[in-house]
Amino acid sequence: MKKILITGAGSFIGTSFEKYIQNHPKAAEYEISVMDTMTGRMVPELGEKEWDFTGYDVVFHVAGIAHADVGKVSEEGKELYKKVNTDLAVDVAKKAKAAGVKQFIFMSSAIVYGASSPIGKEKIINKDTKPEPENFYGESKLNAEAGLKELDINPFKVVILRPPMIYGPGCRGNYNSLRKFALKLPFFPKVKNERSMLYIDNLCEFIRLMIDNEESGTFHPANAELSNTSEMVRLIAKAHDKKIALIGGTSWLLKIMSHFTGLVNKAFGNLTYSNELTEYKENYRVCALEDSIKKTER
Repeated sequence: MKKILITGAGSFIGTSFEKYIQNHPKAAEYEISVMDTMTGRMVPELGEKEWDFTGYDVVFHVAGIAHADVGKVSEEGKELYKKVNTDLAVDVAKKAKAAGVKQFIFMSSAIVYGASSPIGKEKIINKDTKPEPENFYGESKLNAEAGLKELDINPFKVVILRPPMIYGPGCRGNYNSLRKFALKLPFFPKVKNERSMLYIDNLCEFIRLMIDNEESGTFHPANAELSNTSEMVRLIAKAHDKKIALIGGTSWLLKIMSHFTGLVNKAFGNLTYSNELTEYKENYRVCALEDSIKKTER
């Protein structure tokens, strides 16, 4: 039996993974516990009792601050990103290693490669693409990766995951913005863009395989299918038996608007992983794109 400790109580990914494993046919092969590493927005001074990782085989670290509007964060806020996303991750890994934990799984992000490309320009990330964070959020994740890689010496194995946008029941962030458009608007711009995305169950299965196969290294899990923003909105509306008209010929207007707000490229820009990055020796894509939208909206 694998004893797994999730550090980051109440997180969307951590909670989803716990439920996924509990409902898995091989659930009896795993034992999951959850640790709260933060109180509110501050990193607490925790005692040794709370930081005791003795007896666990795997620590799955999901505690962190997600990116908000990076243009409206104070210097104090940026420092907090460093403390939580970088320092806390490395500190937890060091404690886990000292306690005899064999594997540490860290949730990084595609954000280490920078932002989406502007409308009409490709951005395909492959094995030769070097990380180039655009802001302090990406830097906090990449710096954590660097600190964790220094600890990746047998028998302690470090898995770094750089997923694209994750979505699923109960998710927050960009997906919810698309959902609001799909449910409230009678029409939506038709734009030809491509984005890699990752349904939460596909991520959970990937993590399970990382644990079973005792992996180490950097991985880029993603759905098999690339997503298109306009098509995603249509599928969300369809899941609610609602029709939404996709209006072409709006790319020029969106390009103009992109000079005034970064939200346009965030929604309609391009950012994809190459197939060579996302493939794994075992299938982890347990749900196809359209079915994943139905399950998210159910």
